[in-house]
Amino acid sequence: MITYRKMTVSDVPAVHDIEVATFPTPWTLDSFYYEMNENQYAHYLVAEEGGKIVGFCGLWNVIDAAQITNVAVIAQMRGRGVGETLMREAMRVSKEAQMDVMSLEVRVTNMVAQNLYRKLGFQDGGLRKGYYADNGEDALVMWVNL
Repeated sequence: MITYRKMTVSDVPAVHDIEVATFPTPWTLDSFYYEMNENQYAHYLVAEEGGKIVGFCGLWNVIDAAQITNVAVIAQMRGRGVGETLMREAMRVSKEAQMDVMSLEVRVTNMVAQNLYRKLGFQDGGLRKGYYADNGEDALVMWVNL
């Protein structure tokens, strides 16, 4: 059974491992420790199965807007609704924190993620040209009213 909970500092190494396995330009281990210990706006969630972290979602709640920072699920758990549930939990947390909108950036070629976000009510908001440092790919900005 998969459970979802708030991330703790002790989860950082496992979350970082997922980050490294998922993204071409992953965040550093120190970045995650900073998020957990210093960033007052950060809120991270993890998905756990059998005591192992299988996915995570990070967000910042600032004033009245939530920004998704990163979402990742281990390869063998993709397609099982883990990412969707993490996003739904992030939306719930942000609503509870009285955020009005949520936004994120996604690679223009990542149709799987875009389809998930649209399923959750996100709309296209514009492009950030050359957003991704690894290959200069554009990012699609998406947003949803909470």
